Amino acid sequence: MRILGIDPGSRTTGYGLIDQQGNRLIHLDNGAIITRSGAPLADRLNLIYTRLEELIQEFHPQAVAVERVFVARNPASALKLGHARGIALLAGVRANLPVAEYTALQVKSAVVGYGRAAKTQIQQMTRTLLSLPEIAQEDAADALAVAICHAHSHRLAGKIMRPELASRGQR
Repeated sequence: MRILGIDPGSRTTGYGLIDQQGNRLIHLDNGAIITRSGAPLADRLNLIYTRLEELIQEFHPQAVAVERVFVARNPASALKLGHARGIALLAGVRANLPVAEYTALQVKSAVVGYGRAAKTQIQQMTRTLLSLPEIAQEDAADALAVAICHAHSHRLAGKIMRPELASRGQR
């Protein structure tokens, strides 16, 4: 399964693409969509959407995973971040892809094994898990971590017995 992980942000949106082949995770691409902070929000969101759309067309992922962000300090920042999240969700839905959302706690737990892991730990573990030649930029590493979290969660979900089949001994 090919997964596009997205770490949304109105200034910097990280992305990471991986292939899951059985138990192997293979790195395809990662990076950041950087917008000009002085540009109008609508233009920044359009750039994010356009670039995500291009990535989807180029790599043909089979799923999109987006970090579910919680920010309570600054309401204006939280709103802008919410707009960027909405754009990331929209890009996946418009491409007719299943879209999953994961909290930072879920992502950190899946990648590092500790829900309060530091950014540097995320960067180091994504490098290790994906055999990257160097540590990815912070937002890109976060997006790769979201994709890895989805790969682990998706695989686990496939192994969980559906309740309606449990009584018949089927999965």
